[in-house]
Amino acid sequence: YKEACAEDLHLDLSRGKPNREQLELSMDMFDILNSKSTLDTADGTDCRNYGVLTGIPEAKTLLGDIMNTNPKNVIVGGNSSLTIMYDIITHGMLDGIMGEKPWSQIPDRKFLCVVPGYDRHFNMTEHFGFQLISIPMLEDGPDMDQIREWVEKDPTVKGIWCVPRYSNPTGTVYSREVIEEFANLKPAAQDFRIFWDNAYVVHVLYSSESSQYPDILEIAEKAGNPDIVYEFCSTSKMSFPGGGIAGVAASPANRIDIESFLKYAMICTDKINQIRQARYFSSHNKIRRHMLKEASILRPKFEITEKMLEEGLDGLGIGDWTCPKGGYFISFNTLPGLADRVVELCHNAGVKLTGAGATFPYGKDPENRNIRIAPSFAELTEIKTAMHLLTVAVRIASLESMDEDKAD
Repeated sequence: YKEACAEDLHLDLSRGKPNREQLELSMDMFDILNSKSTLDTADGTDCRNYGVLTGIPEAKTLLGDIMNTNPKNVIVGGNSSLTIMYDIITHGMLDGIMGEKPWSQIPDRKFLCVVPGYDRHFNMTEHFGFQLISIPMLEDGPDMDQIREWVEKDPTVKGIWCVPRYSNPTGTVYSREVIEEFANLKPAAQDFRIFWDNAYVVHVLYSSESSQYPDILEIAEKAGNPDIVYEFCSTSKMSFPGGGIAGVAASPANRIDIESFLKYAMICTDKINQIRQARYFSSHNKIRRHMLKEASILRPKFEITEKMLEEGLDGLGIGDWTCPKGGYFISFNTLPGLADRVVELCHNAGVKLTGAGATFPYGKDPENRNIRIAPSFAELTEIKTAMHLLTVAVRIASLESMDEDKAD
């Protein structure tokens, strides 16, 4: 560890960013359009002009294909699904969802958070004054017994954050049974909504993984619960971060409700980028081929991460970790009470990790165990060095803890 500290390392495994090699895969997207390109859509819309608030048909088809839902369910936004989520929650706070009482007027409003989970989700609802309730993640999805207990008995529970396929950070995939349980919830609040952030639905690491996932909108409709869910996705990590297109899929009633506030905020989003993305990702097979190229870059990084963890810690009983089949993250657990110390040791030696506690509401992991590892951005040699150092830090922190226990 002292040798590593002396090397002046600067390694970053803190955020799930694509690396340069992944970004290169999409460079020919810039060749899709030029000054001679026809920029009319299939229905005759000129993408160079104003109009079409909810997105062009081709973009709806693309995002519908990604989410495995009917394109008619889709509203296309700008480049960020997180912005669409923020806008919908703002609408709930100011106007109320589909005519219900504005959330700002609910003094004890609550939002459920599957943990460990995505810090930006939690920060958003904390910003709006929601009380955040942690729901533990199980092997096939969140604890549905706890969810039912909250959702079906407490009318102040207004929503839940979900990343259903290759969850951030565990890589968990919600089972069909769990999806159906979500669709069949009987909320005490009419304006309860599932925020189904399907950010990684096509981000497989292995070709054996299916490129499609059950359509929760269809399942909810069959359950007689069509309005219970908003589903989100974007192409930002498929193409260029900040340069993709994003959308929300929802029931007819929810779409009317969303359009009721969108019309005050904008005339349209960037339709030229919509048609560029739609022509580039022109079919499900094209999406699949592109994502398998992404996987060929990412997979070795995940495998070296898992290999280094196994070589450094397997059998010691001082840490456990996930081995996801897709997505951007690996979830690592130390012994209780040691995550912040491990992150500190890594930081002091030049390895940047997401802060301990970030994967829980309010940034506080009650057991101080979970650390999110993001291997995508670093090079393989950097990951190997960083993960070796992480295992050393885990052993040091564990030994320190054992010494303290003996002293007590």
